[in-house]
Amino acid sequence: MPAAKGPPAWLTPRRLDRLEQVTIILLWSLLVWRVLQSDNPMAPLVLIAETSIALFVLLRRPTENISMRLGDWLLAAAATYAPLLIIPSEEVWPALEPLAIALVFAGNAIQISGKLFLRRSFGIAPANRGIKRDGMYRFVRHPIYAGYLVTHIGIMLVMPSLINLVIYAIGWWAQILRIDAEEKLLGQDPDYRDYMQQTRWRLIPGIY
Repeated sequence: MPAAKGPPAWLTPRRLDRLEQVTIILLWSLLVWRVLQSDNPMAPLVLIAETSIALFVLLRRPTENISMRLGDWLLAAAATYAPLLIIPSEEVWPALEPLAIALVFAGNAIQISGKLFLRRSFGIAPANRGIKRDGMYRFVRHPIYAGYLVTHIGIMLVMPSLINLVIYAIGWWAQILRIDAEEKLLGQDPDYRDYMQQTRWRLIPGIY
């Protein structure tokens, strides 16, 4: 049988990094435009988490130890870019506004804390940019994604719509598969296998 084709020679990890950065900045800019056009006073909440993602992607450290599988990149793109497609809608449940704001700020505190421990090791596609065990990483192996989950629940409470529900459903379907892909790559590192033994849960303590 012929050997499986790899990526074209010009498609290096560093060029993929740059393509990833350009794409997320373009989508973030479109999100800013939609938020500015929205009449929903809670719409700026969407920008809090997504702006931090854009900043950390721009400042991250390049790596050569990154997955070059198309499937892994598609999952990472779907999970990361889907929330940038959220469409600010009318507020339906004003009474839930305080809870929604609390969830958004709590989720952002969790995910930003995780990113600060990663510093410039943050990325989108599966890659080994160094194993972290401190801070939020003592509780779950993917605290940044846990923070996203809390934030997205808060955003849905103030911007509920069928399209936003579909966007988040697709994004989180890809997110779970993305976590599996990341752990397959990171599991090649003995340090990460040891970390998996110390920190059992991936996303939600006691559940997953």
